[in-house]
Amino acid sequence: MLATMSAELQKQHENMDSYDMIEHLKRMFEGQARQERFDTFKSLNACKQGERDPVGPHVLKMIGYIDYLEKLGAPIGPEHQIDLILQSLNNNYSQFVMNYNMNEINKNPAELLAMLKTAETNIQKASPTPILMVNKGKAKGKGKWKGKKKMGSNSNANPKPGPTKALKPKGGVQKEGDCHYCKKPGHWKRNCHAYLEDLKKKKAAAAWVSVDMSQVFFAPDWL
Repeated sequence: MLATMSAELQKQHENMDSYDMIEHLKRMFEGQARQERFDTFKSLNACKQGERDPVGPHVLKMIGYIDYLEKLGAPIGPEHQIDLILQSLNNNYSQFVMNYNMNEINKNPAELLAMLKTAETNIQKASPTPILMVNKGKAKGKGKWKGKKKMGSNSNANPKPGPTKALKPKGGVQKEGDCHYCKKPGHWKRNCHAYLEDLKKKKAAAAWVSVDMSQVFFAPDWL
């Protein structure tokens, strides 16, 4: 036993027999081993697989904690080992965990790791491939948006139109002036009584001339 110890421990135990040596070593390292068991078991319970973490390194890490606890004198039962690994998996393996428990499969951690790697491959094949939409060219409406920002923070995004004012002609409204026919103010030519009377007379004279010419055209030969 002394040959396996460091030089400092050999000096402390060179005058002890085997029983006293073992008891002394227990007292020295029992507190340290207890703390290591506590920290290791705490780390094992805190193991959770991330959403995108591969299953292989995650399960191997948990198997390492389980083996180290056994070396520290705190072994975990086989069924409890499997339960700890299954409950640490992410939601992608929920169907696998349900099938494993329903079929009452009995595997050790190494065999379970092989099954999980196969399940991981199937999950990756079944998951849809994300489609990236690439917008070529400039986005529409960017110029308008920038223009709205320049208006200031106090300006409304959608200002309501206010009451519109009637546009007045520059030259003003032209009033009725002197008649070009009778030269009298207050009306235009189209409303002039003298013009309308003369227009009736011209139409009547034109009708009489047309009737008279028709009589000449249709008169008998003896006239």
